[in-house]
Amino acid sequence: MPSEEGAPFEDEVVEVPVDGNLDLHLFHPRDVKDLVTEYLWACRQRGILDVRIIHGKGTGALRRTVHALLPKLPEVESFQSASEADGGWGATWVRLKAG
Repeated sequence: MPSEEGAPFEDEVVEVPVDGNLDLHLFHPRDVKDLVTEYLWACRQRGILDVRIIHGKGTGALRRTVHALLPKLPEVESFQSASEADGGWGATWVRLKAG
């Protein structure tokens, strides 16, 4: 059962479908770096090279965390804010290198 804020409890396991869309609203901010890194790796393993990370608009803290992490990951070819139809600045499109 999720906490009042909608995030999972400490010991709750959340299954994340590897479908090219990662919604960070369900996770604690402290887990974002590891989650994004592992998710992008899993997408690349499945041949999913275009990935949308939904971080929300809010204060922009999650967006800044994601944007600071992406250039450090060798599998990331490029990234950009989503179009308004895909979430605007509340989401980021990531292009992964074929591997």
